[in-house]
Amino acid sequence: MAEIVLNVDVRERTGAGAARATRRAGFVPGVLYGADKAPVSISVKTAEFTRALNTGKLLGHLVSLRYGDESQPVIAKDIQFHPVTDVPVHFDLFRVDAHQLIRISVPVHFRNHEASPGLKRGGALNINLHELEIMAPADQIPEELVIDLTGLDIGDSVRAADITLPERVEITTYHRDSTVASIATSSALREEEDVAAAPEGEVEVVEPEAEA
Repeated sequence: MAEIVLNVDVRERTGAGAARATRRAGFVPGVLYGADKAPVSISVKTAEFTRALNTGKLLGHLVSLRYGDESQPVIAKDIQFHPVTDVPVHFDLFRVDAHQLIRISVPVHFRNHEASPGLKRGGALNINLHELEIMAPADQIPEELVIDLTGLDIGDSVRAADITLPERVEITTYHRDSTVASIATSSALREEEDVAAAPEGEVEVVEPEAEA
C-alpha cells in the first residue's frame, strides 16, 4: 500500500468563497473523483499536505486517503499552487484500485554524462521531452525514467521505445515513437570546427606605385 496517508475532511460548502474560507482555516481544498462516483469536496490540513508534497511522492503516485475509520487508495492527479507564494491552494485526487492500470506522465532523468564521448568532445545534450506518458499499475508507478548516456556520440539519439522500463510499465502510443533526447554539436564546437576547416587566408602584397 502507499507510504503517504492523507487525512481528509469532507467540505459541506463549495465554490470560490468556500475554498478561500477553507484556506484561511489552515486547510487545502480539493476534490475526490473517479470510479464512476460523484465528486466529493474534501480538504487536508495545509501542514500535512505540504509534508506529503515535500516527499516528492505525492503527485502522480498511489497514496492512501483516510476519512475517519475508512481508507482507500487514490492518485494525486493535479495540484495547483499560488502564483506568488508557491503554496498549494487546490488538489485533485482520483479513486483507483491498487493494481489498476493508470495512464500518467513521469519525469525523465539522465545519468552518466561523463561517459558520453559526444558530451566529452563538447557536444550538447538536447532534451526534447522532460517527461513521458506511461501505463503502469497504480502501486508500481516509477518515480522517474532514467536514460543512460554511456557511449552516446554526437549525432546519436534516444527514442522512448529504447528506454528500459520496469516490469508491467509501458510507454503509451502517444510517446512510443518520440525522440526523447539527442547529442548535437554545440555552437562553440561548431565554431572551432569551422575555424579548423577554413583555408588559410592569402595575403596580397601591393607594390607601391613609382612616383612620376
